[in-house]
Amino acid sequence: MDLNLRKAIMSNVSGNSANDLEATIVDAIQSGEEKMLPGLGVLFELYWQQADEAEKTEVLDSLEQAVNKQ
Repeated sequence: MDLNLRKAIMSNVSGNSANDLEATIVDAIQSGEEKMLPGLGVLFELYWQQADEAEKTEVLDSLEQAVNKQ
């Protein structure tokens, strides 16, 4: 079976508003379900691909701080 997970996730979120995307992200985090992680990864990948270097640096700094607080 050939399942293109990225394509399926993109199909599910295509046309979503910022509020819809936020609800998806919050739900995925609050549910704590492992099956939600690929969707978050695809959303992060989309962000990363369009982010400029300053935005990437800001995200990396925030992630560094977050993972070091754990």
